[in-house]
Amino acid sequence: MSASAPQVYAAAFDAVAAQYDETFTSSKIGQAQRAAVWAELMRTFQAGDHIIEIGCGTGVDACFLAERGVRVTACDSSSQMIEVARRRISNRNLQKLTRLVQLPAENLVSLRADQQFDGAFSNFGALNCVEDLRQLARDLARQLRPGATVFLCWMGPRCLWEIGWYLSRGDKQKAFRRNSRYGVNARIADGAFVWVHYPSVRSLARAFAPEFSMKFVKGIGVAVPPTYLEDWFEQHPRWFRFCERTDSLLSRIPGIRTLGDHVLVGLRRENTSVSGG
Repeated sequence: MSASAPQVYAAAFDAVAAQYDETFTSSKIGQAQRAAVWAELMRTFQAGDHIIEIGCGTGVDACFLAERGVRVTACDSSSQMIEVARRRISNRNLQKLTRLVQLPAENLVSLRADQQFDGAFSNFGALNCVEDLRQLARDLARQLRPGATVFLCWMGPRCLWEIGWYLSRGDKQKAFRRNSRYGVNARIADGAFVWVHYPSVRSLARAFAPEFSMKFVKGIGVAVPPTYLEDWFEQHPRWFRFCERTDSLLSRIPGIRTLGDHVLVGLRRENTSVSGG
């Protein structure tokens, strides 16, 4: 990755920061997918823990954890995302439990703390914009204590909803766009593009080994569709409620759980030294 790539990504996400909560956070689909991730965060992180968030966006997840007593060092490359997050945190009076840092995932090694963190997580595709996951794994391992839990939620290489939706409209290219070995140039706003990769669970596990071992895999949005179908499901609320109920049943089934809009994995920081790089 070129040295300028994180800046290019930051500029693209600056362009969508003001509308992000309206188009995703506040949508029914966004809320349903986020709730499935929060269920795992609540089971693991406890009040008093100090964790890193990679790609914090508008600060929704950081606030959720801080309201439960978890300290969060929340990082994002986008200054505008950080600004929206700062306002949200201030409005909820959570400044004592959150620290915002404008920092791309590629520079995580520069993050300093008095002691190693108790965990980390990244939600909704921030990892898809990182080209060198192996280096990210090394940098993250240096920040975490042995035994720490890491949750990574990203867009996998196959989404049943996406394939079916676009094939039904005769758009084969969009139906299988995630299959590209080298990634795709994805439009996230008018005139704003980012290069996006769609790693498999297996390739991510290889990238994070041996410093991390995988503990579980959960599908996020297997039955619940991607957010670009929000308008259609607004007109069919019964179908959406059915998809919500079904999603929890499908999210843990091997072979199906990796076919959602996103995939959530839980990793454990092993008691190993960090390899060079």
